[in-house]
Amino acid sequence: MAAAIKDLTAMTMAANEEIQQQKDRADTVDFKMVTFSLAGKDYGVDIMNVKEIAKADKFTYVPNAESYVRGVYNLRGDIIPIIDLRSFFHMAIEKKKDNLENMLILRIEEKVYGTIVDKIDKVVGINSEMIQPPHPIFGDINIKYISGVVEKNGDLYIILDVLRIFSSQKAENAKKQQLPPIPDVTEGRAFAQAQPDIPQAPVAVSVPLAPAAPQVPAIDETMLALVKDNVRTLQSFHASRYNDEWFRKRFTEWTEIRKESQLQPRNAAEAAEFLKTFESPFTSKFWDNEYAGAVKSILPNISSSTIQIWNLGCGKGYETYSFACILKLRYPNVQIKIWANDNDIMAISTAPTATFNLDEIPEFCKDFVTKANNNGYVFDRSIKDAIVFEYHDILHDNHLPDIDIILARDMLSIVPAGEQDRLIDDWCEKLKKKGLVIVGRNERLLGEQWQSIGADPVSAFVYNKQ
Repeated sequence: MAAAIKDLTAMTMAANEEIQQQKDRADTVDFKMVTFSLAGKDYGVDIMNVKEIAKADKFTYVPNAESYVRGVYNLRGDIIPIIDLRSFFHMAIEKKKDNLENMLILRIEEKVYGTIVDKIDKVVGINSEMIQPPHPIFGDINIKYISGVVEKNGDLYIILDVLRIFSSQKAENAKKQQLPPIPDVTEGRAFAQAQPDIPQAPVAVSVPLAPAAPQVPAIDETMLALVKDNVRTLQSFHASRYNDEWFRKRFTEWTEIRKESQLQPRNAAEAAEFLKTFESPFTSKFWDNEYAGAVKSILPNISSSTIQIWNLGCGKGYETYSFACILKLRYPNVQIKIWANDNDIMAISTAPTATFNLDEIPEFCKDFVTKANNNGYVFDRSIKDAIVFEYHDILHDNHLPDIDIILARDMLSIVPAGEQDRLIDDWCEKLKKKGLVIVGRNERLLGEQWQSIGADPVSAFVYNKQ
C-alpha cells in the first residue's frame, strides 16, 4: 500500500512539474503579433512586419487594377497601394457608417502596403513553440497563406504569412539571380540549331586578290545562344529576330572586351553590363530638344480632327509628357488623346499628379507647364486632359479605339519571344492604315507591311495595312 502511495505521489509530482513547465513556456514571450478580424474570425501578423495602423476613407482609384486593389493612398507623402484583404480572400465586406477603413500598414522588405481589415484588435505576445501547423479547417483562406495557428486565453488566431502573400515578386527576382546550368558543347549546339531566331554562322569565303581584306571572325553560335539564354534569365531580356542585329553586334564587342572563359554573364550585374548599350535614349527621363526634334520630324501629316496614341510602358510619365508636348507642337489644332499604359502600379498612380523642377523640364515643354502650389511645376490642362494613365499589362487585351500612333520603345524586347509576334499582331489590328509605330532604338519591325522611316536614334515604321 505504501509503495502504491509513493508511486502515485511521484506521478503527481511529475505531472505537476510538466504543467509548470508548460506554464513557463507559455509565459515566455518570443513572438508578438498584431491581431485583427476578417469576416468574424481572428487573425494575426508578425509585429515585425507592421509599420503602423491607420484609418482612411479616400483612396485614389487605379484603372484596370485587380479587384482587391482599392487604389493608392498618400501616407504622409508616400504613395502606397491599398489591398483589401477581404476581397483578396473572397470574404464578405462589412459596411461602415463612417466609411473609414481600418488599415494595417505593412512593410514587406523594402516595400510598404496598406491592408484593409474589418477590425484591429491588440498586440498579443506568445511563445513561438505554441504555434501549431496550419490546417484547412482553421480558415476560409488558402492554406498556403497561413503560417500557423495559435490559442491564447481561449481565443484561436490564424497567423497569416504576409511574406508569401506580398512577395511573389521576390521569388521572381531570386529566380533571375540564378544562373542556369551550362550545357555541354553538344547541347549548346543543339539548342542554337533549334532556335528559329538564331541565324547560322556565315561561311567565310577567301578571295584570291591582293591585298586581302581582313576577314570578320565568324560568331560562335553556340556561345551566342548561351549568352542569349543567360541574359533572358538574369534580366528578362528576350533576344529575337526583332533585336538580333543589335544582339549580334553587341556579342562581337563583348568577345573583344571579355576573356573567352567569361563570355557568359554570371549574374544580374554582368547581364545588365551586356545590355547597357541597348536601351533607348532618355528612358525614364524627359527627352532633350534634339531627340524631341528627331521624333517630331517623322510624324505624319494627319487630316482628321482627332489623333489617338497608344503609349506602352509609360512608367512615371516622363516619356508620355515629352511626346504629348511634341504632338501639341506638331498638331496645334487637333484634339490629341494618349492612352498611356504601364503595369507598375506605383509609377502609373503617381504620373497624373507628378510635380517637376523647372530646370529638369526641357525647353520644348516649358510652354505647357504652370507653377504648382509647392513651388514645383506641373503640366497644364491642355496636356493633362490629353492623357489617360492606366494600369495595364502589355500582354492583356484592351478595348482601345483605332490608333494613329503607337509609342512602344524597347517594349518588344521585354516580352517573351513567343509573345512578340502576338503583340505585333495586336498592333496591326488596332493601327489605322499608314499608322506609325515607334519602337526601341535597337528594335526593328520585319515584313513587307512595315516601312522604315526613322533614322538613328529613332526607330520608326509605317504600317501598310492591306
